[in-house]
Amino acid sequence: MLITLDDIFGQEAAVQVLRASLQQDRLPHGLIFAGPVGVGKATTASAVAAAFLCQREHVAIPCGQCKACEHLAHNKHPDLHVARRTLIRLADEDAKARDFSVQVVREYLIEPAGRTSVLGRGKVFVVEEAELMNSEAQNALLKTLEEPQGRTLLILLTDRPDALLPTIRSRCRMICFGPLSRQAVQRELERRNISPTDAAYAARFADGSLGLALRWVEDGVVPKARELESLVQNLVGGKRIAGLPAWLRDSAKAYADKQLERDGKASADQATREGVTLYLGILARLLRTRLWMEPDPGAKIALCDAIEAVVRAENYIDANVGIPLALLQLDSALERRLVGS
Repeated sequence: MLITLDDIFGQEAAVQVLRASLQQDRLPHGLIFAGPVGVGKATTASAVAAAFLCQREHVAIPCGQCKACEHLAHNKHPDLHVARRTLIRLADEDAKARDFSVQVVREYLIEPAGRTSVLGRGKVFVVEEAELMNSEAQNALLKTLEEPQGRTLLILLTDRPDALLPTIRSRCRMICFGPLSRQAVQRELERRNISPTDAAYAARFADGSLGLALRWVEDGVVPKARELESLVQNLVGGKRIAGLPAWLRDSAKAYADKQLERDGKASADQATREGVTLYLGILARLLRTRLWMEPDPGAKIALCDAIEAVVRAENYIDANVGIPLALLQLDSALERRLVGS
């Protein structure tokens, strides 16, 4: 399927800038698409690449008829390159790919950028999770950004532009992407045949990220979040939740199993920690919602203390403290602050 700028929704400002730049053939060599995960940066990069590589000149929307468009529609264009950190595993099967190595940048970006384009219209390189490039990788990219060979476009996708070196940022034009509205996320989920109930719930907690909402639906997070909301209602009502640490561990393991299905070489421990962090984030959000609704000052203080306890548990998980210990401490803190309040 050929993706165009007409397919992008909820990012009108970014699309307007890109459309004008394409029509005037005034795109810089480097672009940074900066914004939250799952709000359309990668899809927009595909749309820009399609227009840039189309054999009709100065178009914002590709013609859909030329050889380049045909290749793009089948994801086979020889001049469109996508660089991602996990490509390191093609060279080293045991590599953990925690960061974006200079080896990947050199092999999948710098070297092909120095070659002549196959179809003659130019070359496009899309760099996913650009903020994970280490300093060596980012420095290696500078010359290509500054003096690319021929008609070349580099698009760096990131949710943390501040993690890019100032020398990288200064050589690129930054295009900002914002979170989508809850209504837009819900509509798009329903358009993809997700039930209105699940769509509304996923959109509620996705912070304007369609990608995150889709992942939650696919990974079974939505029903687990509903379970957690019921547990929080009991907890705030003064009832002790029996087995909260076990519930969090089991839910995190189920989440991790889904990630390992996608990537069998991923770290099971890291995926489990991501799952724990995910559900702790939902827990904190549910508590904050109750805080906004709570009229009693004393209860508000107890909820604030509970939220702080959840944040502390998140910090423990991030610092590689043992998961059972971190969750037991959280359980004890929540019981003191809410059940005894």
